[in-house]
Amino acid sequence: MLTKKGKYGLKALVDLARLEPGETAFITEIAQRNNIPKKFLDTILLELRNAGMLRSKKGPGGGYSLSRPAAEIRIGHVIRTLDGPLAPIRCASRTAYEVCEDCNDPETCQVRVSMTTVRDAVAAILDSMTLEEFAADKSMPLEAPEEQRVG
Repeated sequence: MLTKKGKYGLKALVDLARLEPGETAFITEIAQRNNIPKKFLDTILLELRNAGMLRSKKGPGGGYSLSRPAAEIRIGHVIRTLDGPLAPIRCASRTAYEVCEDCNDPETCQVRVSMTTVRDAVAAILDSMTLEEFAADKSMPLEAPEEQRVG
């Protein structure tokens, strides 16, 4: 599940992606436009800057901006930076793998095998989606099979 930190980070990045090239925004502006607590946003933007997605400038004309084009920033990378692995459980993670206490054989555990498939599907979607697409709402949602649709 996406945490508030991940959600707020995505909202802030979308806000910055929609700025004109060369334009910057102050934290207070981003926070107000997106209804994000400023103190929390300070921490989030620092993490994104340390990960190389943002640059910051002090003084007149200062603020935050994207460090590279939005088309080069992958949503999967943003979420991993702020929330950690995409896997729904640790034993299905590629980067933070941990054996479950109650597991006798991780190689044949059906829960792990199934959650690895889920991880791969989520990663494929998020790693192919750019911030540019996300900000422009050009992402193509996958449709659920007919029998799973609600309403």
